[in-house]
Amino acid sequence: MPTAEDGPATAIAATTTSNEDSVVANATDTVGGAPDSTGSPQTHTSVETSSSLKRSSTHDADADGDDDNGGWQTIERGRPKKKLKKVPNPDSNRYPGIHFSNQARLNAKINVSSLRDLILYIFADGPAPQWVSVKHRPEFRKIVTIMVPGLEEAMFKANVDFSKYNNVTPDEAIERACTSPDDYYPRPLVKEALPEALQPFADMFPLLWPVRAPGDDKYARLHSPLQTMLTAPLNKDKKTSGGGVKPVTDPHGWKDERTRITEFLATTDEMLENGFPLHPAMLPEGERENFKDPDGWVHTKVDRLEDNNVPESEIEQGSITAGRQVYALDCEMCMTGEAEYSLTRISMVAWDGEVVLDELVKPDKPIIDYVTRFSGITKEMLDPVTTTLSDIQKRLLDLLTPRTILVGHSLDSDLKALKIAHPFVVDTSILFPHPRGPPLKSSLKYLAQKYLGREIQKGGVAGHDSIEDAKTCLDLIKKKCEKGRAWAANDVQGENLFRRLARAGVAYRATGGPEATGGIPVGKTSAAVDWGDPTRSACNAATVVIPCNSDAEVEAGVIRAVKGDPDGLVVPGGGVDFVWARMRELEALQGWWNRNKLSPDAAGGPPPTPADQATAAHADGNGNAKPGISALEACLTTLSQRLKRIHDALPPCTAFIVFSGSGDPREMSRLQALQAQFRREYNTPGSKWDQLSVQWTDREDQALRRAVKAARCGIGFIGVK
Repeated sequence: MPTAEDGPATAIAATTTSNEDSVVANATDTVGGAPDSTGSPQTHTSVETSSSLKRSSTHDADADGDDDNGGWQTIERGRPKKKLKKVPNPDSNRYPGIHFSNQARLNAKINVSSLRDLILYIFADGPAPQWVSVKHRPEFRKIVTIMVPGLEEAMFKANVDFSKYNNVTPDEAIERACTSPDDYYPRPLVKEALPEALQPFADMFPLLWPVRAPGDDKYARLHSPLQTMLTAPLNKDKKTSGGGVKPVTDPHGWKDERTRITEFLATTDEMLENGFPLHPAMLPEGERENFKDPDGWVHTKVDRLEDNNVPESEIEQGSITAGRQVYALDCEMCMTGEAEYSLTRISMVAWDGEVVLDELVKPDKPIIDYVTRFSGITKEMLDPVTTTLSDIQKRLLDLLTPRTILVGHSLDSDLKALKIAHPFVVDTSILFPHPRGPPLKSSLKYLAQKYLGREIQKGGVAGHDSIEDAKTCLDLIKKKCEKGRAWAANDVQGENLFRRLARAGVAYRATGGPEATGGIPVGKTSAAVDWGDPTRSACNAATVVIPCNSDAEVEAGVIRAVKGDPDGLVVPGGGVDFVWARMRELEALQGWWNRNKLSPDAAGGPPPTPADQATAAHADGNGNAKPGISALEACLTTLSQRLKRIHDALPPCTAFIVFSGSGDPREMSRLQALQAQFRREYNTPGSKWDQLSVQWTDREDQALRRAVKAARCGIGFIGVK
């Protein structure tokens, strides 16, 4: 605080500097006199000569030699308001860039997650990449990322014949895609060496990057590249803060969609894939008559799957249970042999939370380990028990009807312990899949923490409580029914990329003004442009969501998102900071788009006639293909032109990323379907291995692993406009 000894002039200046409101001061009435030879202003003791406040010229004005303030200066919060830096010219020494050097720390193919982390480094709080050098990061204005499934590295080789490109055997296609593990360096794009259809890529990007899609070699699985791209890893401090799992939050603009529980029933294929005991109603009609339960097993009284249907006239309007009885089931087991578990407790809870069954069960075999720390069962508890597994089975056959739905977590283990089969189940381990895909499963404890904000299975001498676990499963299902099918469909152990950019996006002095000094978090706006209904996927967290039905609409949507709407009502004026989009006509033409299974990242589904739609732009007025051009070459030509038009429309200092996501998944999908059929037939009671219609040996297993390896070979392109 100023004192009397400081003098009136100092007191006036201090008072004004602390004022939170903007003040405009006239340059001719600046406190103090003209600067002396050292550049320091001369001080005056006269009150009359020190009635004004600040010198007018700003550093930006002085530096640019462009003082257009008319001798006036704006003061905000006690500081001069400085101009934003101008967008640098391409030949400027501060123009942003992304460069690769042979001295970079690159010892394997980059991953889809590497591209995502590059985005986080430029625009948010991600770590610096070791495989490229990012120059003048604060100067980047926008990032546009486009996923184009169907692109393969073999398409970019010289003298490729697109008319015969797809005329190869599955083994040849795999051999073409699988490069040496040491072949991970990017390839220069030389325009003259590229097929004519793809030559525009050389005008946009300097290099073709081999990109490895996410997956699991141990389990021969390909994971979703879209989910990997749109899921940001949690920061270390965020992982450890709070001492637990971060509860899920609804996306911006989320609307609950009340859904019946019947929408979440596990399909026959899902049940067989997850090891559920086979019920005769799940068999084809001609095979049901010969069905026989294994020794000690029973099945509920359900003749056909259609018996679960309830007429609409009998369903109360708005009912989640839709006229069905719903029981949550959980069992505890103890060890009766090496790797052998037997039922020792069963708990069933009705939809209203009432406990309808809670019984201890005496196994037929002696117990060698009570595993009390997990089961909560002790010798003293079971000694007086006389109830047997057969007694429990009889009670269950009376309780479970064709209109009964069983709810549980990893329910296949409980039904196997009960030695009973029932065809209508809702399993939370299937409904809330593990982020790395099957056969991995999230624990019930984790699901309760994330989706219910609840701590269960705290351990100790009490072990697990089967009633608590059953009620937890019930509450998870109830919340899913209240929220809708899309809720938690893509939640994984990370944070949505759009949310991360909105939360932790960083503005620098170059683009954010004086308030951004030091990288203050202000958030980044985003747009998602995709086929179908992007709001049913991870894209629903974007600032702007633009649904499309063709690649032409995707192209228009990306340009619109970059430039903004004139009125700013949907897309903010000046466009958003980050754009993610997906073009799918090449994917449909190549047969990569799975039309039989809609995954969360394909909510819209493929076009009704993908090949016709993909080649429509390359046909003459009568719908006939142009002579001399194959459908694939025509599609690639149009794709290149679309990407080039987008590139030309981008403002300066924009990072542009294009990637395929994965390699060809068709052979992998065929072998996985074969494996599922084998498991279905093999798990059918009474079946004989040598009489199965499908055989699965080490030869098929190795073929699947090779196909997965090929499916994980994608490509990417990185450039700066």
